[in-house]
Amino acid sequence: MGLLSILKKMKKDEKEARILMLGLDNAGKTTILKKLSEEDISHIMPTQGFNIKSLVHDGFKLNVWDIGGQKTIRPYWSNYFESSDALVYVIDSSDQRRLEESGDELRGLLAEDKLGGIPLLVFANKQDLLQATSADEIAYSLMLGEIKDRTWTIQACSAKCGDGLQDGMEWLITNSVKK
Repeated sequence: MGLLSILKKMKKDEKEARILMLGLDNAGKTTILKKLSEEDISHIMPTQGFNIKSLVHDGFKLNVWDIGGQKTIRPYWSNYFESSDALVYVIDSSDQRRLEESGDELRGLLAEDKLGGIPLLVFANKQDLLQATSADEIAYSLMLGEIKDRTWTIQACSAKCGDGLQDGMEWLITNSVKK
């Protein structure tokens, strides 16, 4: 048994996972992370680099890496791919004009070898807004049904209200940490 095998076994025994959270700027990544950690969400600024939060959920420790989504930061996303156990991709459901751009970025991420096969949770955020596109419509327009190389789901949510966040996290634990 090599060192890598031993480390992987230790990691699984500790019920810990590294979660990479990506998406375009203003999608709500930091708000989701703060809401999950029960922090104040009234004064959130655009993420210039990254945020790291450790969340304990149902006895599992999730180390969540929230990386800024501005166009100038996206080329650096690849620096964070290594050792990720799951990908959370956040979409602003209320921003119809950027849905295509968001889909292009997601397809690029899914093609990355270092992210190969890891579970994907898509948060269709901002469902509390009237102009929000439904999670089903987003899944259809981004052709998520064509993803065959990994387990994935799309979860309608509102980071502001907290709706759907727990369901998404439970799916994430079941499909990344418990495996």
